[in-house]
Amino acid sequence: MIITDVRTTLLTGPCTNDPFLREARGLRSAAFIEILTNTELTGIGETYAGYFCPELVPETVEFFKPILLGRSPEKIDELWQRMYHCGNFWCRVGLGAAVLNGIEAALWDLKGKAMEVPVHALLGGARHDKLPAYATGGPSNYPLDRLAAKVDHYLSLGFRGVKVGAGSFHPEEGFKVATDPQAAAELEGSKLAFLRKHAGNEVRIMLDGHMGNSPSGTWGYDAALAVCKAVESYNLYFFEEPLHYTDPWSYARLCEATDVPIAGGECLTAMYEWRVFTERNAFDIGQPDASFTGGLLEFMRVAAMLDERGRRVATHSWGAGGSLMQNIHCGFAAPNTCILEVAPDFAGLHSEVMGESFVFENGYVYPPHTPGLGIVLTDNIKNRYPFHAGSGEFNSVPGKVLTT
Repeated sequence: MIITDVRTTLLTGPCTNDPFLREARGLRSAAFIEILTNTELTGIGETYAGYFCPELVPETVEFFKPILLGRSPEKIDELWQRMYHCGNFWCRVGLGAAVLNGIEAALWDLKGKAMEVPVHALLGGARHDKLPAYATGGPSNYPLDRLAAKVDHYLSLGFRGVKVGAGSFHPEEGFKVATDPQAAAELEGSKLAFLRKHAGNEVRIMLDGHMGNSPSGTWGYDAALAVCKAVESYNLYFFEEPLHYTDPWSYARLCEATDVPIAGGECLTAMYEWRVFTERNAFDIGQPDASFTGGLLEFMRVAAMLDERGRRVATHSWGAGGSLMQNIHCGFAAPNTCILEVAPDFAGLHSEVMGESFVFENGYVYPPHTPGLGIVLTDNIKNRYPFHAGSGEFNSVPGKVLTT
């Protein structure tokens, strides 16, 4: 089998069918990479970079494409190393590594199809019979009765775990996040008290600080610690991103200072960047993303590094259907995975891409059995969700404001 072409497909579609998430975000963009061969088989992968900066993905793929053309797709790690080395000056971390992730995922999909096995079997086999999943709730819709309705919606879909964001979101007022330590602690403490009383003790509840993404400010160590202390009694499954990723030292301090499990890592790419945090014990739970971390093998290396230090993995997955399936395969192959992130009530860029490969019952995801990653990218899908320039998500600043 020889690689004959590598191409990128950009798509735009409804972000979700979730009425609560739709209040904050209407559209999502996605970038899929297809590897064609001299056989009937085509490999498909997704890079999460397509959610943020889709216009940058095709040219980055074109940069790496000559390294793949005319080669056998069999030696995936060797091809990845060649691409990674070729971009040594600019893709050790960041966009280059994230785009490589989509290319490498397509190679794994191709290999799984050729061998007629699911990708997790190629990564060492499924280490779990099933894994719990939680619903990504995005922002905390306010007032509180709206937040309660949001949680009830996810529970009605079969989830037994829910993650909500720090701060508050009103459709008319937008996002609000308190940055003063006392005010932040009071808001998040009262929110968790309400959620725990409403949902009961059996539901897994997670809080996402989104620090670094807030348009109104980012917590420092003192604010993050104050919030952790305020929510310690509410049995949080984890507290995600309570600090900015430019401060691994404070992450490590926070892990030692609170009983709340501290999670993070969705923005980190490649082993090098992950080592900066992992060797400092900056996370109790790492959140690599198998469509952004750099590749499926990079995900497995990161999971192993965390496992060596007694840390667990909770997959991050907010890309489209390819991203979700890549994370499910890696999540099942990693022995220390404790929970999977799932976009609840997803729309066509999930459901149509995954088909019957995603199996979710009674709060649990089951290992996929479809050869490869179990994703498809038909002409009908491409025609139904044509790309809209500017539909990627980013943090608004003067001169560049997100409108979709």
